[in-house]
Amino acid sequence: MFLARIQEHNAQRALRNAQNFPLIAHVVDDALADADLKPGDIDAVLISTCTGYLCPGLTSYVSERLGLRPDVLTLDLVGQGCGAALPNLRTAQALLASGKCDKVLSCCVEVCSAALFFDDDPGVLISACLFGDGAGAAILSAEPNGKRRIEWKTSASLLRPRDRDQLRFEQKAGKLRNILTPQVPEIASAHAEKVFADALADNGLSRSEIKGWVLHPGGRDVLLALRDKLLLREQDTRWSETVLRKYGNLSSPSVFFVLDAALHDSAPNGYWWMSSFGAGFSCHGALLYVE
Repeated sequence: MFLARIQEHNAQRALRNAQNFPLIAHVVDDALADADLKPGDIDAVLISTCTGYLCPGLTSYVSERLGLRPDVLTLDLVGQGCGAALPNLRTAQALLASGKCDKVLSCCVEVCSAALFFDDDPGVLISACLFGDGAGAAILSAEPNGKRRIEWKTSASLLRPRDRDQLRFEQKAGKLRNILTPQVPEIASAHAEKVFADALADNGLSRSEIKGWVLHPGGRDVLLALRDKLLLREQDTRWSETVLRKYGNLSSPSVFFVLDAALHDSAPNGYWWMSSFGAGFSCHGALLYVE
């Protein structure tokens, strides 16, 4: 797996709603440069977003901008909210495992300021303060590039539609309005604990074998709930907390930022656990081996 260098952009520089293409173009360029690849090397491009809708989707514009081959596979994945990065990466891994693709470009981009909405609801006000704009990209391949190697071991997901109304977008006055209830930290942490426990059991691993934690920084209370449920120390969530403090909740690109922070810090080699969660209510996890 090749990991792109993540480039952050603030809301003042981001174009809103469907114009999130300029935001993603920079990180895609960085991903290719970091992996020492040319556009013609890419066999598939997957882009996730929940804050802008285009037809044709962003993959059309990114493919044109990069000059990708006309036979490149393009998949636009929309509506998965903050948890989208893991399903995106899982799809990329499946394409590699099928032998149909050698190099897959995986991207997440969100312009959360496009969904800025104000009223007296506490969840709406928290959302306005919590979310930020950002984009992340990675190029996945079965061939290592001589840098720190990340091997995708396994993944798991949990979908609970009964909790859907606790976290989702609705339409109000022709605008996107975020629903964010006080129950979200408890729900997210409970789902994350189950996905993690099931993955450990399925792979015959113990919790002590996990050396790095790449967790979606959904908010302060969410991180506290995750730390409690997963029996983590403050040190274990330091990369998530740093990303949250510097950029806010970037929705789907968030775990790209956390993974980048962990790779460039002192996180030891071995098994890492990456987890994201969001609208649906959905939770996803991936067991990685880093060396």
